[in-house]
Amino acid sequence: MKKSPAPQLEAPRFENSKALRIGGLREHYTSETMKNVPELWLRFAPHIGHIPGQVGRVAYGLCFNALSHDGMDYLAGVAVSSSSSLPSEFSVATIPAQKYAVFSHREHVSKLYETLDAIDKWLPRSGLEVSRGAADAASFFERYSEEFNPQTGMGGMEVWLPIKS
Repeated sequence: MKKSPAPQLEAPRFENSKALRIGGLREHYTSETMKNVPELWLRFAPHIGHIPGQVGRVAYGLCFNALSHDGMDYLAGVAVSSSSSLPSEFSVATIPAQKYAVFSHREHVSKLYETLDAIDKWLPRSGLEVSRGAADAASFFERYSEEFNPQTGMGGMEVWLPIKS
């Protein structure tokens, strides 16, 4: 069987984003359990559009401690105006206001790891430096616009990497 080529990394655009409060389901994953992230999305997806204080229909996948040898935390969520009425099983995190390098992902969602790998290779040559932020801040996040189709796994996906200005 032929191996498909890795997606071509498009040049990023740069965005100065305002702070966002994200509410959703959060789990810890190791390299062995990382393949279970789609199950978290399957549990979270029915909540989209029915979350108290939800702002818009954009969904976010926040990755915490992405460089840790102990695994990482992942939060599947949406922007919320307040965390006071969220279901008890939900976690809340803040995406800080700062500058981001934004990378489009035009392949199937299952190939997102290939884009992340390409970003990892691009970064040392870019002359940019990742902004580490607070200890509890996401290392980076995925943004799934209203164009994302969960049935096909295609459309409207971006990776937002915080960078030092």
